[in-house]
Amino acid sequence: MSEFEYKYLDKIKSPEDLKAIPKENISELCDEIRKFLIQTVEKNGGHLASNLGVVELTVAFHRIFDCPHDHLIIDVGHQSYIHKILTGRYENFDTLRRGGGISGFTKRSESEYDCFGAGHSSTSLSAALGFAISDKLSGSDAYTIAVLGDWAFTGGMIHEALNNCQKDLRLIMILNENEMSISRNIGRFARNLSKMRRKSGYFKAKRFTATVIKKIPFVGNKMFHSFLQMKKTIKNAMYGSIYFEDMGLYYLGPADGNNYNDVEELLKEAKKAGEIVVIHMKTQKGKGYKPAEDNPGKYHSLPAKKLSENAVDESDRAGSCDNSGEEESGNIKPENRAQSFSGYFGNLISEMADKDDKICAITAAMSSGTGLDAFAARHKERFFDVGIAEEHAVTFAAGLAANGYKPVVAIYSTFLQRSYDQIIHDVALQNLPVVFCVDRAGLNSSDGATHHGIFDVAFMSEIPGLKIYAPVTYRGLEISLKKALSDTCPSAVRYPNGTENDIILQSFYKTHDEEITVRYDFEMGHRRVLIITHGRYASESVRAENLLCSENIYCGTVLCEYIRPYDSLADEISEILEKVNPEIVIFAEEEIKAGGFGMMLSETLREKGKLGGITWEIVAVDDDFVIQKTDEPIYKSAKISAEDVVRAVIKNI
Repeated sequence: MSEFEYKYLDKIKSPEDLKAIPKENISELCDEIRKFLIQTVEKNGGHLASNLGVVELTVAFHRIFDCPHDHLIIDVGHQSYIHKILTGRYENFDTLRRGGGISGFTKRSESEYDCFGAGHSSTSLSAALGFAISDKLSGSDAYTIAVLGDWAFTGGMIHEALNNCQKDLRLIMILNENEMSISRNIGRFARNLSKMRRKSGYFKAKRFTATVIKKIPFVGNKMFHSFLQMKKTIKNAMYGSIYFEDMGLYYLGPADGNNYNDVEELLKEAKKAGEIVVIHMKTQKGKGYKPAEDNPGKYHSLPAKKLSENAVDESDRAGSCDNSGEEESGNIKPENRAQSFSGYFGNLISEMADKDDKICAITAAMSSGTGLDAFAARHKERFFDVGIAEEHAVTFAAGLAANGYKPVVAIYSTFLQRSYDQIIHDVALQNLPVVFCVDRAGLNSSDGATHHGIFDVAFMSEIPGLKIYAPVTYRGLEISLKKALSDTCPSAVRYPNGTENDIILQSFYKTHDEEITVRYDFEMGHRRVLIITHGRYASESVRAENLLCSENIYCGTVLCEYIRPYDSLADEISEILEKVNPEIVIFAEEEIKAGGFGMMLSETLREKGKLGGITWEIVAVDDDFVIQKTDEPIYKSAKISAEDVVRAVIKNI
């Protein structure tokens, strides 16, 4: 619940309460919603600018339609905050993006009002067609409304869905244009026509004219269709055709999506149409909050003010049993310490491209998120933002590689899943040297299950000939990227969200040579327990080490800076096993167990006869999507915390 009192917002427990508010007070309600939204998102983090832009649209929808009988599907789901506030989640909205709290995306298990979950873009219309067609088959009078951002139309799935639209469905598409101009409607004539097409009198006259003409005996229908064709021809000649009308869809707009009266009028007209309708609305990102209006990109998604995810007590910062008082890694520049991996990657690949004019950078509508804004500014002709089309991004990269270029495809781990077929068929099968920079690798607490990067190791481990690097420092990222760009095969360089981890730096990087290898945080010699891991999880492994050492169970951690090829990795691990002679080995990771790092490496070691006489176990995400049910550290929710590692050791002693 808000710390402030609101005249109207405090009274809304469901959409029915919203409908009871007089229309003349809706403007004040929208102001209250924006104030509450800013207050919550600035504290918890989340998508601010885009949600501020759809306040009037969402309020109008819930006043005109009857959700959950009618279905609202919001593309990506990140613009659903107002929808959630108005559908019974207002009092708990201060738990937004917290473990066990309100999700930052639509989520079926959270509320009956969220009819379809989302976290990736361009899925909405395909899902909406499923709802609308099933309603038609069952005889339901429900409406399905899909809200799509303009960038969603750069995703191929939307156009695939448009190609399968049946005109007589009770389906309304709301095109929310807030960045990229799609409409060709320019000039005074177009503006005046658009204004006229938003008036209720226009719709009444249009329906009356159609009724009168169609009633003319014998020739009515033919005259009406001829009239429509003549109207379309004149309109196209004056200001160009409209994409949706060319596809035979009823198009309304463009309209000011932040003008409540216009929005309500168009939604009412769409409800009467009896066919698929496209409503084109133009909204302002950050509406009502000047910093976000002036810089919507910066306020698209805000971090929380306090981040406690995977926090480690100061008592654990001393490192493992052998690592008290280490010096900082000598190769990391102090000015880079606060920079994210994404930002460091972006600057790094830009500098590499300064010296190599064959390097190209590709992203799928995530130039800022992946750190590629710097590359786009410095190497515009070699920067390609293909829109929300990961599949196209990968195949496009394959073509560049086949013609002698060095494409670097920067995609979040969770979105890389969308291009799996293209990675196999277009890249790996032809052994093309495409470099995949896999951002946000591992568990990502605040965005929930749709954004965890826990599957890429397993699905890439199955692809023949693909190398996987796992840097966990900025210097390691640089070395990995250089090696990947020199590979003659496909490569993936995966790195976590956020910044470098002090525990990892202090424990494993007293020096930082030019090799990608395996590292360990102990003096070589017998250890009863050995934990083998990779990536950011090494900090949790060190914490498990400390807990075991406090029980006089001497332990060490091996950190792998690359994952694949497993055969080479197993050879390096074998040398350590021979010198350490452990009784128990734990393969630990923050990714899915099935087909993952621990399973593949342990199998390779076993085939080489290197695990004989050693008790071993895998601690990884076990057949789960990792949904936090309480506000607890993500590793605990995933059952891979330091305490879980300790339990795995104790039961095997």
